[in-house]
Amino acid sequence: MKFGPASPADAIGGVTVHTLRQGSLVLKKGTTIGAAEVEALQKAGVAEIVVVRLDQGDISEDAAAGSIAEAVTGGGITAERAFTGRANLFAARAGVLVVDRAAVDRINGVDEAITFATLSAYKPVVEGEMVATVKIIPFGVEAKLRDVAVQAAGRGTLRVAPYVIKRVGVVSTLLPGLSPKVIDKTLRVTAERLAPAGASVIAERRVVHEEAALSAAIKELLELGAELVIVFGASAIADRRDVIPSAITGIGGAIEHFGMPVDPGNLLLIGSAKGVPVLGAPGCARSPVENGFDWVLMRLLAGLKVTRGELMGMGVGGLLMEIVTRPQPRTKPETEGSRAVAAIILAAGRSTRMGGPNKLLAELSGKKLVRIAAEQALASRASEVIVVTGHQAELVEKALEGLKVKFVRNPDFADGLAGSVKAGISAVAENADGALICLGDMPLIDAGLIDRLIESFAPDRGNLIVMPVSEGRRGNPVLWSRRFFKELMTLDGDIGARHLIGKHGEVVAEVPVDGESAFLDIDTPQALEAARRG
Repeated sequence: MKFGPASPADAIGGVTVHTLRQGSLVLKKGTTIGAAEVEALQKAGVAEIVVVRLDQGDISEDAAAGSIAEAVTGGGITAERAFTGRANLFAARAGVLVVDRAAVDRINGVDEAITFATLSAYKPVVEGEMVATVKIIPFGVEAKLRDVAVQAAGRGTLRVAPYVIKRVGVVSTLLPGLSPKVIDKTLRVTAERLAPAGASVIAERRVVHEEAALSAAIKELLELGAELVIVFGASAIADRRDVIPSAITGIGGAIEHFGMPVDPGNLLLIGSAKGVPVLGAPGCARSPVENGFDWVLMRLLAGLKVTRGELMGMGVGGLLMEIVTRPQPRTKPETEGSRAVAAIILAAGRSTRMGGPNKLLAELSGKKLVRIAAEQALASRASEVIVVTGHQAELVEKALEGLKVKFVRNPDFADGLAGSVKAGISAVAENADGALICLGDMPLIDAGLIDRLIESFAPDRGNLIVMPVSEGRRGNPVLWSRRFFKELMTLDGDIGARHLIGKHGEVVAEVPVDGESAFLDIDTPQALEAARRG
């Protein structure tokens, strides 16, 4: 291929390398120069233009890209007509993209002029999704290089394996303390995971976390025609001799692999029984967030066997994300009974619904509301008590005179609650493991309830957010692990942190309470009078 400048007259038959703009003339890159182009160039006063010409034995970029694309196309893939040296490939059906990595490397190794890029191998794709592209870098290549690339492709370089498993059985094992809501959510999340593959849960069973009961449930699902069985254990699998693997082998099944270098998803177990794959799901599979379970599940739904070597080859790229539920080596160990929890009392609001008076300075049983809240926090196991003031800060701080509390002011108190939360979090001591956010207008919150919330705070058991609950209603105060401090610092305006509770629902621990203590806040004169009447 010849490359270089030429006069317009000498450029006939060549292809422009760059887009040329001169006056009203626009000649796009890739334009083949003919008599009309020569006339236009000369009329515009262009004396020289850079073009390429193919030599004998060269083929055009489009011809090269098209033939290579055709060579790599396997089942479930369609190739688009090549244009400007590029041929794109698309999924012709939903499924899992299967890529012969060695073939891709061979093609890319032929010459720098020939490139072939694909999506990640085993990525679930939908019909019409672009999955790969062949791009020829210059305007043409030697035909012999194209031929080598085509030969390097071999057969089945790229294909989409369609989903073949449609009937899935689910078993959930039960232990005391596992809420039915968690299982319900798990089933909902699982159904949503299966839907893109056209699969569904044909039956689900809930049994005690014991080998015999689990074996019977798995066997029943297989007899019902399940093509895949997923077991969600009430307790994570700790060993190949644990309940879930023992239940599989107990009905004549086999354990093929336990553990994978993908996090979240480490504790995945792959087994089989009566020729049907059985997955022991890691705890993270209860969440809709992508994890190692997804990587294996979608392959199995597409009928692709996951070998031990493939599983253990997932380590590079296997650290998917940081999650708050994962113990993190860089933080100090959190051990039972040694946790420090700060109490933050929000007392900066303007009491707009009170019609003028500051509700925090109103008295109940001879004490101002904010002082009641502070005294109860001080009487609890809270490691320190921080009071966030703003509106009438001096008066509120005076009302707490003599108490061993730390004041922090929120100058932006008029902007809403979020500023006070952030001010309080910023003041928490570095050695605190968490913070309990209390409202200064909740006079029925006592030290006993605060202590119960702190006692239920157990990061080592996944209890990272603790809150009181009564008859399904969630109240205040809410205890937050330090792991959420960064997210709390992103709050804005008058929006509280309830959405974070929903986002991290799997780590919420509920403490049952009686009565209205966790729900009664004094927002209006009527509420204050009702509280005074008892």
